[in-house]
Amino acid sequence: MQTEGLIAVSEFCASHQLEISFIHSLQDFGLIETTTVEQSTFINDRELPKLEQIARLHNLDINVEGIETITHLLQQMDEMHQEIIRLRNKLDFSHNINIE
Repeated sequence: MQTEGLIAVSEFCASHQLEISFIHSLQDFGLIETTTVEQSTFINDRELPKLEQIARLHNLDINVEGIETITHLLQQMDEMHQEIIRLRNKLDFSHNINIE
């Protein structure tokens, strides 16, 4: 299996001064997904922004349970924001139809 698009957990942890066990805890809580290739653990580069956000929360001394709650709330806020945009677009579309 190729490791293109994958970041070694050991490298990420070294650059962010994190313990590898922290990444395993995040995986256990379902906050991130990892891939194992030839006994090395990797994260997909698409998960990097989320993982960096989690690392910042961890640096604020927030435990994994707190991080799970915060990321869940942020996800809900993002979903609500997307719904507001969708509804505004729908409203604008119907408003433009009524004008014509």
